Amino acid sequence: MSSVVAQSHFIFGLRRGVSNNLCFFDEQTVVFPCGNSCVCYNTVQRCQRFIPGSEKSQGMRALAISANRRYLAVSERGEKATITVFDLQHEQGRKRKVLTAGDMLVQEFVCMAFSPDSKYLIGQTGGPEWMLIFWLWEKQKVLATVKTGNSNNSVAQVSFNPHNNMQLCVSGTGVLKLFRYSEGALKQSSFPKVESINFLCHTWMTEERVIAGTDTGRLLVFESGDLRREINVASKALQEQSDRQVEMKKIKDIDVDGGPNVPRITAILSYSKGFACSLGSGTVCLFEKNEEDNYRRSKEIRIPPDPYSNELTLAESQEIDTMCISPAEETLAISTDRRQLYSFNLSSLEINKEEHIHFEFLSQPFHSKSITGLSVCIRKPLVATSSLDHSVRIWNYDTKVLELYKEFQEEAYSVALHPTGLFILVGFSDKLRLMNLLIDDIRSFKEFTVRGCRECAFSHGGHLFAAVNGNVIHIYSVTYFENILNLKGHNGKVRGIEWSLDDSRLVSCGMDGAVYEWNTQTGKRESESVLKSCSYTDVAFSSDYKTILAVGTDLTLKEIQDCQVLREVPADEVAHTAVAVSHSGRVVFTGTSSGTVRAIKYPLPIQKEWIMYQAHCGPITKMVITFDDHFLFTASEDGCLLMWKVIDKDGRGLKSSRQIIRTEEILVTKSDLEEKTQNMLELKMRLEELQMENEYQLRLKDMSYNEKMKELSDKFTQQIESLKTTQQIMKTELEKQEREHQKTTAELTVKNSKEIKDLELSYSQKLIVEHERYLDLQQKHHRMQEDYEKQLKDAEELKVQSLQELTQIYEAKLQEKTQLLDQCREEAQQQIKEFKEIIKQVEEDEERKIHDIQIKYERKLHTEKELNTNLRGETGLMTQKFYSLQRQIDDRCADINKLKQERQRLLGLIRSLESDIEDLKRQISGHEKTNQDKDKTISGLKKKNQELEKLKFVLDFQLNDLKKQTEPQQDDITEKKERIHQLEEELGQIDQSNTQLKLTVSDLRLKLRTRDKEMHKEMQKVKDLETHLQRLKSDLHICVGFIQEPRKLKESVQMLRARYVPQANVVEKSSVDEDIQTAFCRHRDHLERTVNSLKARLAKSAEEHDKVYVKIMKENVTLITEINELRKELRLVRTQVKDYKAQLATFKRSNKSRPNSENGTKKETKHEDAD
Repeated sequence: MSSVVAQSHFIFGLRRGVSNNLCFFDEQTVVFPCGNSCVCYNTVQRCQRFIPGSEKSQGMRALAISANRRYLAVSERGEKATITVFDLQHEQGRKRKVLTAGDMLVQEFVCMAFSPDSKYLIGQTGGPEWMLIFWLWEKQKVLATVKTGNSNNSVAQVSFNPHNNMQLCVSGTGVLKLFRYSEGALKQSSFPKVESINFLCHTWMTEERVIAGTDTGRLLVFESGDLRREINVASKALQEQSDRQVEMKKIKDIDVDGGPNVPRITAILSYSKGFACSLGSGTVCLFEKNEEDNYRRSKEIRIPPDPYSNELTLAESQEIDTMCISPAEETLAISTDRRQLYSFNLSSLEINKEEHIHFEFLSQPFHSKSITGLSVCIRKPLVATSSLDHSVRIWNYDTKVLELYKEFQEEAYSVALHPTGLFILVGFSDKLRLMNLLIDDIRSFKEFTVRGCRECAFSHGGHLFAAVNGNVIHIYSVTYFENILNLKGHNGKVRGIEWSLDDSRLVSCGMDGAVYEWNTQTGKRESESVLKSCSYTDVAFSSDYKTILAVGTDLTLKEIQDCQVLREVPADEVAHTAVAVSHSGRVVFTGTSSGTVRAIKYPLPIQKEWIMYQAHCGPITKMVITFDDHFLFTASEDGCLLMWKVIDKDGRGLKSSRQIIRTEEILVTKSDLEEKTQNMLELKMRLEELQMENEYQLRLKDMSYNEKMKELSDKFTQQIESLKTTQQIMKTELEKQEREHQKTTAELTVKNSKEIKDLELSYSQKLIVEHERYLDLQQKHHRMQEDYEKQLKDAEELKVQSLQELTQIYEAKLQEKTQLLDQCREEAQQQIKEFKEIIKQVEEDEERKIHDIQIKYERKLHTEKELNTNLRGETGLMTQKFYSLQRQIDDRCADINKLKQERQRLLGLIRSLESDIEDLKRQISGHEKTNQDKDKTISGLKKKNQELEKLKFVLDFQLNDLKKQTEPQQDDITEKKERIHQLEEELGQIDQSNTQLKLTVSDLRLKLRTRDKEMHKEMQKVKDLETHLQRLKSDLHICVGFIQEPRKLKESVQMLRARYVPQANVVEKSSVDEDIQTAFCRHRDHLERTVNSLKARLAKSAEEHDKVYVKIMKENVTLITEINELRKELRLVRTQVKDYKAQLATFKRSNKSRPNSENGTKKETKHEDAD
């Protein structure tokens, strides 16, 4: 076996025909099919991980990722279709399970879906069966199957309800069915009439709601399987899009799916805020949920026009195949029918307020059709590819980036990079073009009349190149652009050419079965090998350039030397289509028609010994190894470019004897440089102007702010002086109030000291009486305690005796019960044995009965289902009545409980009140005696109270007079506060008007900037036209040289006409451009006038605003002074009221203390009489 191994490193492309061909693994990693494998691409680190497909499969058909983002299901076509489940968390994507349809012969699974808990998997088979299979995938167990469609009604999508594992939805042409898994079968739960509708996609919004999209651009809302309403999707953007499609069809006949006026909804996706759907070609619409449970169209995201393409509408007319959203709902990614991947950052939606929002490429723009040419250079890490999609692309295999890309009007058949990496040869149907690889463009500078050039190659020295025209090989000089040799000898088309290391020889192979080795100096054949039964597809020199390796339709790899076949690798079922030899001479790589790559050791083995790798899903068209033997590149008809790392079995790269020096030079034309320098100068001038404007504006602002500062400082100094005067007045008033307060406090202290002495005397006598009562009560408490201790001792003795008697009785009962338990256990064991025998007999009888009963009950079920439908209506009415009665019962029960609680509470109150009544009766009998004495004192106090009431009346009259004086002052304060509030509102309105004027000014400035940009574009167009004229003059000068040769003159004139004579619509454009320029000038004048008028208005409004502000400030100052004076008056009035209240309180206390002192004197006289 070969000691050299090829390891898949990176791939550029996307596989078509796979449903759900894009999904997120995490926030940074995307999974998509490419070639014959699934690629896990990290968008941040730009690295890829490959999950290869199975060897015997006929290609992938669908992908599905689980809800927990761990498992990936891949369905593959074959004689017996399979679904392989991979574990994505494993580094190499480990296989978990392989699922099949069991005994059914199924060739493909059209679509799949995981359940929300990732335990179940459903797969929809293709025609003619159209069976839906329900797996418990971890156990590889088929739980249920059901037929979902037929030959007329195909199925496009299946999905699980995200809230229910057992419910799923199926949609397609005339099909939208909901199924529920129960009792081991999938049962249809809804029967909507949708036979005439072609559903292309659907999504679950809630547990019962499904939104489906149709091929006629309708969004239909289904709830629990029934069609409820349709979401309106019509807008101006859709009309513009349909107009663009019509124009596109008029310009070129290309494949635009659907009618020109009907946008198809091919993909739909739900997320937390609502859902996103593709609405026609190149557009995605976002719908957000309203409070009214409806959906409102919020944003529209479009695929941007291709900047490198001449046909501007091709990129925008792409149809979206699939959509997916990242787990955190930050990025939305889509795949299109032209094998492109786009993404959009949803978090920037709130910030971005532009009308037209565009997608960005997820990685790089890929080829959309078969790759026809492949070439590498020596001095730079570049790979060039040409394709039938009219494009030539230059890839950097170190950075994995597309460096240059250009589309042409014709298909590109072949491509060859110059060893320096600065020039490129591209073969078209009518010409062979030599082009410069500029910094941002691929520009042709020489054309050769080699038609339909399918193969071309530069020599290793770069001074010659070979180009194939049918069965002739032309050799041209790169320095003089002259045809040096024409190598003729092949009878059929030449399919492969290669130069020797010293450029002295050239090997070619053709469809005529011939392999020729040519001398590039003389043009003669040095060796030949002809095998008419084989048409060769590719040829290559060995590493030592002594032998030739060729592959063809006879399914073998041949090594040819000196007109003889030295070795031949035996035939296999698959044909070789391309061959590449490593420069180290250790390995030969071949590409096959099935898309696989084979590594064969060199010298070639006699037996079938090789390592086979899964690579592409179509025949490999070209293979190239880099000059340092580090990388192998393979291109295929599937439009994918695959990059392989060539290593040995230890994982180390191959050592090459050649030292390759990389260069970083880039070609730039003089006109481009001049344009850039002019742009730089213009930008510098613009910068200087802006700096000057900013400095001038800053100075003006400084002047205005300094003036305002002076005005404010003057105002504040005046206010400070006024406040100082008020502060001095306040200090004098405070000193007066302090003196008065000290006098009043001294008088009050004297009065309080007298009152305290009187109270001490009265309370000392009361304490003596209470102490005597306390001693009597303490003696009673000691007696009661002794009685209770005696009773407790007697009760304890009785308890001990009763416990001893009870223990003796229960011990005797326990012995009797244990004996009974032993007897019961023995009887139970005998009964269990008998029961087991009975169960066996009963089970056998019951199995027979169950079988009979099952048949009976199945019949009954049918009748009962009909009864159930009738009873459901009745039960609905009964349940409503039941709920209403139950509510009434609950209300009554609650009332009863409340009444019971109130009754218990009232009983407790009655008991407590009865006890209180008894206590009060005892107190009343004691108080009756004291009341007689107190009646006498009360009569004296009443007289004093009458005097105090007279005093109180006088004081109340004085208080009312003071309140009447303060009320008008408070009314003035409220009126002034209202005036201040009105002035503040006026200020707010003025600020709003100012902000609106500023916004209008900013909008006008933006419009002016856009007009300036358009002017620059027009200037650039004028420059381009001037260069166009210069080219025309030079070409005319060349034509003048062919005046004597009529044929050449005719051809050159035709060429000039094809190049420079515009079509009818171009003439119309020139007239339209003049109208646009005049309209633009008018519009610019109008905008300048409006800006000047707005500036004048701004100045006036600013002056008015300043005047109003000064008035308000003055009024505020006067109001503040008045408020401060009123506050002072209020404080004086409140202090007077407090003084009056304090005098009243002292007067009342003095009146209460007098009767107490009289009672004290009476008690003393009584004690003296008793003694």
